[in-house]
Amino acid sequence: MTQPNLCTLSDPRSRVSEAYRTLRTNLVFSSPGRQLRTLVVAGPSPGAGASTAAANLAVTLAQGSRKTILIDCDLRRPVQHEIWAIGQEPGLTTMMVDEALAPPLVDVGVENLWVLPSGPLPPNPADLLGSQKMDEVINHLLAESDYIVFDVPPVIAVTDAALLSSKVDGVLLVLKARGSKRDHAERAKELLERVGAHLLGAILTDAEVDKRSMTY
Repeated sequence: MTQPNLCTLSDPRSRVSEAYRTLRTNLVFSSPGRQLRTLVVAGPSPGAGASTAAANLAVTLAQGSRKTILIDCDLRRPVQHEIWAIGQEPGLTTMMVDEALAPPLVDVGVENLWVLPSGPLPPNPADLLGSQKMDEVINHLLAESDYIVFDVPPVIAVTDAALLSSKVDGVLLVLKARGSKRDHAERAKELLERVGAHLLGAILTDAEVDKRSMTY
């Protein structure tokens, strides 16, 4: 199924789609000698466009012939099920509660891409994401994929993003050109560094296109 809000599917020849492919290439070569398979995509605060960026990045990785799993780890206000027009349940939390359950991955019609929605929202999201059970889920899914992309809540809003960022290979911070505040970005960077997260760089959304240089 082609989702209109995902440019990498609805308009694969666009400059923004090309920018995501460039990002994919940069990620592959960003850490020589260090394997980069698990990625957190997070905004410093709400409204940066992190969930859409995570989905587009996952599509681009899958289009590079790599088995990719996109996990909705926003256990407070999940949106990946809305982006992909799929059910929210079963999902990540279902899998964590029921050890016998096979990963309820959803085939969204994109070759090499599966989405794991959030599942039922728990009363203690931070505890769940920071648990050893989450480590087990990540290791289990890594055995079935080349890349895992995690969509998480805003970094400075709750501790969820920082907790999960300490478990993965790298973090991409999503900033909105006409929305993200400088102090929020700096605070998010500080929080991520405090937990030892490997900050790879930033994605700038909602930027004006320079048609002459095709930069964003």
